Amino acid sequence: MDKKELANLAIKARQMSYSPYSHFQVGAALLAKDGRVFTGCNIENAAYTPSNCAERTALFKAVSEGVREFSMLAVVGAAAGQSEPFPVTGPCGVCRQALNEFCELDMPILLVTGADSWEEVTLGQLLPYDFGPRDLK
Repeated sequence: MDKKELANLAIKARQMSYSPYSHFQVGAALLAKDGRVFTGCNIENAAYTPSNCAERTALFKAVSEGVREFSMLAVVGAAAGQSEPFPVTGPCGVCRQALNEFCELDMPILLVTGADSWEEVTLGQLLPYDFGPRDLK
């Protein structure tokens, strides 16, 4: 799976977003080390706090199927109806912490701005001074 394919799967997942309150649609595609891809979208709720981000939706789908090792994540977000170029959208703090539970700090994260464009960062860059499972060993 190359970066362009993963970016396009995130863009496709964004179309499944349920975001009637924020109207900000987010899609994610998480590549497992075994080659499987788990996609997710944001799912909002009228009570707000039960809402779930696209990144955690993809992560939780993978973990619920027994997958615990990942090699790359692509994230895309934009207002409903907006087409490319998309704004750079990074995972929220809760998603960064959830990813830290299962992903290495050097895992690439693509902040997708279009089918052929993204900014690449690592989880460690997005979560400096992390605290995770490595600290509890």
